[in-house]
Amino acid sequence: MIKKIAGFYHNGFKNMPSWGKKLWLIILIKLFIMFAVLKIFFFPDFLNTRFDTDEQKSDYVKEQLINKK
Repeated sequence: MIKKIAGFYHNGFKNMPSWGKKLWLIILIKLFIMFAVLKIFFFPDFLNTRFDTDEQKSDYVKEQLINKK
């Protein structure tokens, strides 16, 4: 069954017109930028920079969830 599914996608991409392949390349580049580059600059590792132990991290998260303002 897995071979049939893989063959389905392989044949689909092989028979795709050139504009479709370019579109998929643009989509993959955009996803890479969103998940790799933006994560580095806009989503710093907040818990690891402020707390040393896992217990302190979990206590902070619990406190933030319970005491929502």
